[in-house]
Amino acid sequence: MAESRLTTKGRTTVPAEVRKALGAKPGTPLVWHVMSDGKVLVRAKSKSILELAGTVESPVQGVTIEDMKAWRR
Repeated sequence: MAESRLTTKGRTTVPAEVRKALGAKPGTPLVWHVMSDGKVLVRAKSKSILELAGTVESPVQGVTIEDMKAWRR
């Protein structure tokens, strides 16, 4: 288990093994989530949503405007 300490200025160093596992480099944003049970989830925001564009194929092919308006009938 990796461990770090909080400084008097509220800073900490992310341990090397954690940085390696996350693929985090200097400048990588970290997103902190405080859960309702008091646990903290830290996530490395390493990819932009724009980088994911086109990575998932749509299961629906060839939908027409009329097909999309079907719920109005």
